[in-house]
Amino acid sequence: MKIWYVTSECAPFSKSGGLADVAFSLPPVLKQLGDDVEIVTPLYSCVQERFGHDLTLRGSWPIRLRDQVMNVDVYRGERAGVPVWFISQPELFLRGGKQLYGHGDDNWRFAVFSRAVVDLLGEISPMPDILHCNDWETAPVILYLKDRQWADERFSGIRTVFTIHNIAYQGQYAREKMYTVFDLDDGWYGRALEYGFEGRQDINLMKGAMMMADAVTTVSPTYARELHHHEFGQGLEAVIDYVDNRLYGILNGIDEAAYDPATDTRIPAHFSPEDLSGKKACKTKLQADFGLVAEPEWPLVAVVARLVEQKGLDLIRDVLPGLMDLGVQVVVFGQGDARYEEYFAWASQRWKGQMGFSSDYTEEMASEVFAGADFYLMPSRFEPCGLSQMMAMRYGTVPIVRETGGLRDSVRPYSSFDGVGEGFGFTVYAAKDLYLAVLEAVKLYFSDPETFDTLRRRCMMKDFSWERSAKQYQRMYQEVSMSAHIGGMSYQEAFEQIRALFGEIDRRSRENHPERYVPGFRRVIEVELVGEGAGWLYVETTDQGYRVEPWSYHDADVHLKCSFRNLMKLMNGETTAKELYMKGRLKITGNLAKGFVDLL
Repeated sequence: MKIWYVTSECAPFSKSGGLADVAFSLPPVLKQLGDDVEIVTPLYSCVQERFGHDLTLRGSWPIRLRDQVMNVDVYRGERAGVPVWFISQPELFLRGGKQLYGHGDDNWRFAVFSRAVVDLLGEISPMPDILHCNDWETAPVILYLKDRQWADERFSGIRTVFTIHNIAYQGQYAREKMYTVFDLDDGWYGRALEYGFEGRQDINLMKGAMMMADAVTTVSPTYARELHHHEFGQGLEAVIDYVDNRLYGILNGIDEAAYDPATDTRIPAHFSPEDLSGKKACKTKLQADFGLVAEPEWPLVAVVARLVEQKGLDLIRDVLPGLMDLGVQVVVFGQGDARYEEYFAWASQRWKGQMGFSSDYTEEMASEVFAGADFYLMPSRFEPCGLSQMMAMRYGTVPIVRETGGLRDSVRPYSSFDGVGEGFGFTVYAAKDLYLAVLEAVKLYFSDPETFDTLRRRCMMKDFSWERSAKQYQRMYQEVSMSAHIGGMSYQEAFEQIRALFGEIDRRSRENHPERYVPGFRRVIEVELVGEGAGWLYVETTDQGYRVEPWSYHDADVHLKCSFRNLMKLMNGETTAKELYMKGRLKITGNLAKGFVDLL
């Protein structure tokens, strides 16, 4: 399948946040799995300065918006074997410095970029099957393509995917910008772009892309569910409800080779799950770099984040005095709002030797912090996915997170009852709850070093590879391309049959075995169907009920892989898990794999 991955930033060329990391990692893995992927992104000053000598000019094309015509140059580069097309318009993107956004005319800049993407379809390479756009900056691409498809049947076969990385940034503008900037006719307002705001008639580009895309994705399953609710949907929860039947939650991954403590040249000593001794040297170096007392036995808690309210900085500020009283060392590393930078700079002097802060952010130092810390703190108010907790875990740094969005999907809280989990979490966004989570983590650190090292190893060995996520994207691409019928049954048909049958199984189980469903009971089974009706789904069972969702669940208790027919036989009692497993027709992994049969 041929895919154009359209993004406003792509590491290592340009970066302001997690989108660049996704664009850096996902397309090469899709290519390795057999797809024909090309990246399309603007050519900024930072790209020209650092990589201009590696790019080849492929031509110039006139782009028209309203009554203005301007030329764009197209350069070709490469990232891990994936072609990268850079669209250059010097007046709009070559403005010097590293700042990608916030120039005051971003609406015009990305309108031109988006129009160029659509005008270049079939010009610089063969027509793609999928146009995958990301966040509001590329949302107009989907709208322009719809206009083009209605006018020219050559474009009718292209399917569109829109990914929400952070719904807080929506591309909201006054209604007149629809004509004067984006060159869209009046019909678009009522069709997709209408957005009432404080009595005004605005347009919302993210809403428009969601309404028009063939599939909408978010960067974690939990975030996809949270967006239905007012506190997370940022005013678009009704739109999320509307597109729910084509909404996918796919957890991001990371480049595990780039964050491997056994080979990472950015850290002072190497280590592995089999030999953790090098982590002590990393901790000593981190303490020295941040002016902390060189106490190897003190727990060291690290924060690597943009210093903004979303990341839970207010909670950290509120609990910091209590953490100092606990004898915990804290390192905060990042840039952001002046009020947070000023506070943590003050705190590093108030608790000198115990609290360290730096806003001089580099990727190299971030890896050193990940490698040297004992705990990684991420108490976000909301978190679509989060990548830094995954990076920290690769270095054996145990996470303490608020259970929201991708943090909930990537970190399983440790339970002393059954030994499941590899981190610590809290659910209520409150300083008291954060403090109690840290206290629980510190108690385990001091009282049971052996179990704490087990958690370190679990963190390091957890699968955050992009291959897992890429396979889910492939499945989604197949769905939107209407090529999902394998052996006469679609994924949707298979899913509906499984959901109906599980409802009956759950009813019987609660009648016959009520003792299983004690307060707080919760188990999750993830299923990968292969062959007929191929796809992912998960079943979550709690003391209150159950649900079956058409997504993967990265952190399930049990992961199953089998055919639809064998799963139905198993659920109907026509065969056993042991029989299928012994015949090689069922693969079972996970913390509770041995007790899987009891979960059905």
